[in-house]
Amino acid sequence: MHRFKDLEIWKLSRKFCSDIYIVTSNFPDSEKFGLTNQLRRASVSVPSNIAEGCSRSSNKDLSRFLEIAIGSIYEIETQILIAFDLGYIEQIKLDELCFNIDKIVKMTSKFRSTLQ
Repeated sequence: MHRFKDLEIWKLSRKFCSDIYIVTSNFPDSEKFGLTNQLRRASVSVPSNIAEGCSRSSNKDLSRFLEIAIGSIYEIETQILIAFDLGYIEQIKLDELCFNIDKIVKMTSKFRSTLQ
């Protein structure tokens, strides 16, 4: 079992979740039940799956939850690109979010590889 609060990927993904909430707070009201909701749910899923995986008794189970977290981060990447296409996110913010996405994916993938 791993202590999720000690993991840098959990800390980074938790901060990233807060960033998504801040970014989506500027989305149009018409997106409240669309992209805003979808992005927020997916961003909460990343640190949540890392934490849940850490509660499992086997590395195989943890690895599966890390895989789900990676899937959620790719879902977020797709959605922020759509938000950018719609003019809801500026280029500089998109670049910052994508940088953090890449970092989370790399860290999570590397951690997963140590479990096998």
